[in-house]
Amino acid sequence: MPCAASLPRVANHDARHGQITDAVQRLIVRHGLTAVTVARTAAEAGMSVGLVQHYFTTKDEMLLATFTRVNGRFTARVDELVNRGEADGRAIAEMLRQALVELIPLDDGRRAEFLVRLAFADQAAHNARLAAVQRETLAGIRSRVAQAIGNGTVCGEVAEPVDAAAQAVRIVAFTEGLALHTHIDPDGTPTSAILAALDDQLSRVFSGTCRRAQLS
Repeated sequence: MPCAASLPRVANHDARHGQITDAVQRLIVRHGLTAVTVARTAAEAGMSVGLVQHYFTTKDEMLLATFTRVNGRFTARVDELVNRGEADGRAIAEMLRQALVELIPLDDGRRAEFLVRLAFADQAAHNARLAAVQRETLAGIRSRVAQAIGNGTVCGEVAEPVDAAAQAVRIVAFTEGLALHTHIDPDGTPTSAILAALDDQLSRVFSGTCRRAQLS
């Protein structure tokens, strides 16, 4: 069948794409954004410059694709946490806290992703296309937090009526501040202190008890 015959080419395309963006991420983590060039990325990925240029003709394109891949991994982890939390009957605040912690560089994997986001922010300051993607990404995160607050209002975890969008801005900004402090001074910001600060911030909004928990 024609469709079946095309699948290997699609799979190979996705694998090559991932191979290149993973190489870009490794270069950023080890040497910073200035180390990312088509030639260095090709060497890091173990392929020819021509093959890399078949997928990406500019550094901006490679960075954008890498940023998109990092965001995709974050979103997939959050979705998995939410699905597992809902199946286990966990509180919305607990699930939101777990999701937000994924943005904070508390281990090697999240540290690598944070460095990519940081590099992207620097590049986006001088590139309208990248800045638009950055705004869209931030809006998506805020929207998910606002939705969690709205769900908390329905179930009783958010005890008083609040402006979900405004609270989402505060919570996301606070989390990003924690992430930056953790990156700059990991020894001075132990995980316990980071989590306690995040819990305190969330408790200002999620001050009630879920009615579902009361009935169980």
